[in-house]
Amino acid sequence: MVANANRLDPILAQLHPEAWKEAGAPDAYVQQLQSTRRALQFLQVSADRLSKDPNRVTYAMDTYFRLQTMEQMLGSLATGVRRYQNPAIGDLLSGIANENAANREFLEQYLKDLAAVREAEIQIADAEAQRCRGILSKQPPVIQKRSVTPPKQEKQ
Repeated sequence: MVANANRLDPILAQLHPEAWKEAGAPDAYVQQLQSTRRALQFLQVSADRLSKDPNRVTYAMDTYFRLQTMEQMLGSLATGVRRYQNPAIGDLLSGIANENAANREFLEQYLKDLAAVREAEIQIADAEAQRCRGILSKQPPVIQKRSVTPPKQEKQ
């Protein structure tokens, strides 16, 4: 996933949406390219965190959502590239996004499996807690003996 994302850097460097304005492109493509670059960086950081701690559901979710965002941005940006700069580069962007589809599907399944494992762990912990509560509730209450001290006698 990160390797595919890293392939995007040199391609994004070739894009010049400022020049597209002369051909009638909206200014939004300039902003979109900047957003895509930021999204790529966030995806790389997120994937790195996930690779270091693959059992963290939050890292897996973050990576999954960032990958989805990146794919959406690339799709829109590729449309602009095809129309205003070079159709071949637009196709290349789309191709890289499509290659990541398999990674996204793998990550989606991994996320589902990880969530299922966490749910099972929570159910086991809850059942064990219920069992312990049941044992404790069946035990007779502990009665503490109070020591009765005789009242103090007043000195005369």
